[in-house]
Amino acid sequence: MRARLFRVILPTTDIDRAAKFYSAVLGSPGMRVSEGRHYFDCDGVILACFDPRADGDTYDATPNPEWLYFAVHDLESVYEACRAAGATFPPGDVHGDPAGRIARRPWGERSFYIHDPFGNPLCFVDATTIFRGGPP
Repeated sequence: MRARLFRVILPTTDIDRAAKFYSAVLGSPGMRVSEGRHYFDCDGVILACFDPRADGDTYDATPNPEWLYFAVHDLESVYEACRAAGATFPPGDVHGDPAGRIARRPWGERSFYIHDPFGNPLCFVDATTIFRGGPP
Protein backbone atom coordinates (compact mmCIF):
# COMPACT_ATOMS: atom_id res chain seq x y z
CA MET A 1 0.00 0.00 0.00
CA ARG A 2 1.31 3.44 -0.93
CA ALA A 3 0.45 6.47 1.12
CA ARG A 4 0.01 9.91 -0.36
CA LEU A 5 0.44 13.24 1.37
CA PHE A 6 -3.01 14.45 2.45
CA ARG A 7 -2.68 17.63 4.55
CA VAL A 8 0.06 20.01 5.68
CA ILE A 9 -0.52 22.31 8.66
CA LEU A 10 0.72 25.90 8.61
CA PRO A 11 0.44 27.40 12.10
CA THR A 12 -0.87 30.95 12.32
CA THR A 13 -1.88 33.42 15.00
CA ASP A 14 -4.45 35.24 12.82
CA ILE A 15 -6.60 33.06 10.57
CA ASP A 16 -8.08 35.98 8.65
CA ARG A 17 -4.65 37.40 7.86
CA ALA A 18 -3.41 33.93 6.88
CA ALA A 19 -6.38 33.41 4.55
CA LYS A 20 -5.72 36.77 2.91
CA PHE A 21 -1.96 36.12 2.53
CA TYR A 22 -2.28 32.61 1.10
CA SER A 23 -5.21 33.58 -1.15
CA ALA A 24 -3.00 36.26 -2.71
CA VAL A 25 0.07 34.02 -3.00
CA LEU A 26 -1.70 30.86 -4.20
CA GLY A 27 -4.24 32.61 -6.43
CA SER A 28 -7.18 30.84 -4.82
CA PRO A 29 -9.62 31.93 -2.11
CA GLY A 30 -9.45 28.60 -0.30
CA MET A 31 -12.23 27.63 2.09
CA ARG A 32 -12.88 28.35 5.78
CA VAL A 33 -13.70 25.04 7.42
CA SER A 34 -13.88 26.17 11.06
CA GLU A 35 -13.24 29.28 13.13
CA GLY A 36 -9.51 28.58 13.10
CA ARG A 37 -8.92 26.58 9.92
CA HIS A 38 -8.70 27.76 6.32
CA TYR A 39 -7.92 25.15 3.66
CA PHE A 40 -6.32 25.51 0.25
CA ASP A 41 -6.27 22.70 -2.32
CA CYS A 42 -2.71 22.44 -3.63
CA ASP A 43 -3.15 19.90 -6.41
CA GLY A 44 -4.79 17.33 -4.15
CA VAL A 45 -2.84 18.12 -0.97
CA ILE A 46 -4.61 20.33 1.55
CA LEU A 47 -2.63 23.29 2.86
CA ALA A 48 -4.30 23.97 6.20
CA CYS A 49 -3.76 27.35 7.81
CA PHE A 50 -4.48 26.68 11.48
CA ASP A 51 -4.97 29.14 14.33
CA PRO A 52 -5.37 27.00 17.47
CA ARG A 53 -6.75 29.82 19.64
CA ALA A 54 -9.40 30.75 17.07
CA ASP A 55 -10.35 27.07 16.85
CA GLY A 56 -10.88 26.87 20.63
CA ASP A 57 -7.61 25.20 21.58
CA THR A 58 -5.62 26.40 24.59
CA TYR A 59 -2.17 26.74 23.06
CA ASP A 60 -0.41 29.25 20.83
CA ALA A 61 0.73 28.58 17.30
CA THR A 62 4.47 28.48 16.65
CA PRO A 63 6.05 28.54 13.17
CA ASN A 64 7.12 25.34 11.49
CA PRO A 65 10.88 24.83 11.95
CA GLU A 66 11.62 23.52 8.43
CA TRP A 67 11.03 24.82 4.92
CA LEU A 68 7.85 23.93 3.07
CA TYR A 69 8.33 23.73 -0.71
CA PHE A 70 5.76 24.65 -3.38
CA ALA A 71 6.11 23.91 -7.10
CA VAL A 72 4.68 26.72 -9.25
CA HIS A 73 4.42 27.34 -12.99
CA ASP A 74 5.05 31.09 -12.94
CA LEU A 75 7.81 31.73 -10.43
CA GLU A 76 8.12 35.43 -11.22
CA SER A 77 4.40 36.10 -10.67
CA VAL A 78 4.42 34.20 -7.37
CA TYR A 79 7.51 36.14 -6.30
CA GLU A 80 5.69 39.42 -6.95
CA ALA A 81 2.55 38.13 -5.20
CA CYS A 82 4.64 37.24 -2.13
CA ARG A 83 6.19 40.73 -2.09
CA ALA A 84 2.78 42.41 -2.44
CA ALA A 85 1.19 40.18 0.24
CA GLY A 86 3.80 41.11 2.86
CA ALA A 87 6.17 38.14 2.89
CA THR A 88 9.53 38.73 4.49
CA PHE A 89 12.69 37.67 2.74
CA PRO A 90 15.24 35.91 4.93
CA PRO A 91 18.61 37.57 5.27
CA GLY A 92 21.74 35.84 4.10
CA ASP A 93 22.40 33.18 1.55
CA VAL A 94 20.76 29.88 0.73
CA HIS A 95 22.97 27.53 -1.27
CA GLY A 96 25.26 30.42 -2.21
CA ASP A 97 22.64 32.90 -3.43
CA PRO A 98 20.62 35.55 -1.60
CA ALA A 99 17.60 33.78 -0.09
CA GLY A 100 15.03 36.40 -1.01
CA ARG A 101 15.60 36.49 -4.75
CA ILE A 102 14.98 34.08 -7.57
CA ALA A 103 18.11 32.05 -8.21
CA ARG A 104 19.18 28.83 -9.88
CA ARG A 105 20.36 26.41 -7.20
CA PRO A 106 23.46 24.21 -7.71
CA TRP A 107 21.29 21.17 -8.64
CA GLY A 108 19.35 23.17 -11.28
CA GLU A 109 16.15 24.28 -9.57
CA ARG A 110 15.06 27.92 -9.86
CA SER A 111 13.56 29.06 -6.56
CA PHE A 112 13.23 31.71 -3.88
CA TYR A 113 12.79 31.59 -0.11
CA ILE A 114 10.46 33.65 2.10
CA HIS A 115 8.81 33.68 5.50
CA ASP A 116 5.05 34.07 5.71
CA PRO A 117 3.66 36.71 8.13
CA PHE A 118 3.74 34.11 10.95
CA GLY A 119 7.37 33.06 10.53
CA ASN A 120 6.76 29.85 8.57
CA PRO A 121 9.67 29.25 6.16
CA LEU A 122 8.54 28.70 2.56
CA CYS A 123 10.30 28.04 -0.73
CA PHE A 124 8.75 28.38 -4.17
CA VAL A 125 10.30 26.32 -6.97
CA ASP A 126 9.80 26.67 -10.72
CA ALA A 127 7.89 23.48 -11.59
CA THR A 128 9.82 23.08 -14.83
CA THR A 129 13.13 22.80 -12.94
CA ILE A 130 12.21 20.40 -10.12
CA PHE A 131 15.11 18.09 -9.24
CA ARG A 132 13.95 14.65 -8.06
CA GLY A 133 17.33 13.03 -7.38
CA GLY A 134 20.20 11.57 -9.36
CA PRO A 135 22.76 13.60 -11.27
CA PRO A 136 21.56 17.15 -12.02
